[in-house]
Amino acid sequence: MTEKQFKAKAVYLTPIVASLAVAFLCGFLILYAKLPIEAVTPFPDTGSGALGNALIFLVLVSAGASLLYLSLRRFGLNLVKVLIGSAFTASVFILSIFYIDLILYLLQLQSYSFEILVLSILLTFFADYCVFLTEKHTYGLVLIFVGGSLGALLGASIPTLSALLLLAFLAAYDIFAVFRGPVGKIAKEGLSNLKGISVQFMEIEIGLGDLTFYALFVTHALISFGLISAILVALGILAGCYLSFKMLERKGLFPGLPFSIALGFISLVIAFLFPLV
Repeated sequence: MTEKQFKAKAVYLTPIVASLAVAFLCGFLILYAKLPIEAVTPFPDTGSGALGNALIFLVLVSAGASLLYLSLRRFGLNLVKVLIGSAFTASVFILSIFYIDLILYLLQLQSYSFEILVLSILLTFFADYCVFLTEKHTYGLVLIFVGGSLGALLGASIPTLSALLLLAFLAAYDIFAVFRGPVGKIAKEGLSNLKGISVQFMEIEIGLGDLTFYALFVTHALISFGLISAILVALGILAGCYLSFKMLERKGLFPGLPFSIALGFISLVIAFLFPLV
């Protein structure tokens, strides 16, 4: 989240609330379908296995950010735009296949791989057009849907201990990445020049990664611990985001994950300690 001078307002939470709403919607679809989802983690979700799973994801995230920064410094904007566009297109295509198949299943409509493929290609083309080829407000809406739906899929496919460790590691890494690492350096180059990695809303920039990991946390809480826990986690995330905005009153750059993930964890603990009957 970046901006030089502004006053924190609740209205800045709008894109985060919207992304969390998408995550809840996708989470309910996944829950209602009751379809088994393959875990995307290579190791068992116990002890050292969960630690290894979280570290693998952390390495992938840090390597991706470092690759973008090094490409930006060495080869300029054009290559970075190609890398971002390729990653975004692949993500939207995979998400389209998953959710179209899921929705057709829930509607009890007979579907074929060819139909799903064609619909996914059309939806991916539409998303790419909105993000990379137009200046309209649909740009931000598409990124909000992508962040929410991607986070929901990850939240449903990463086991609990691995997911919680990953979120903790990401919150810690975000501090380094923004203040000393590649994320902060990329932001200083100007996020507005790099479409597809952040949502601009009024005076702030919110990273697509932030929206994705907020959605991951809420969806995993919904699927693994129930609706009340998910709502409390969402409220904790929003409170953490507002604290991050308050920090932006004094700083021109501040990570979006530490406060949000920390308060999300606190909210999850409260849900366990004081269960609502």
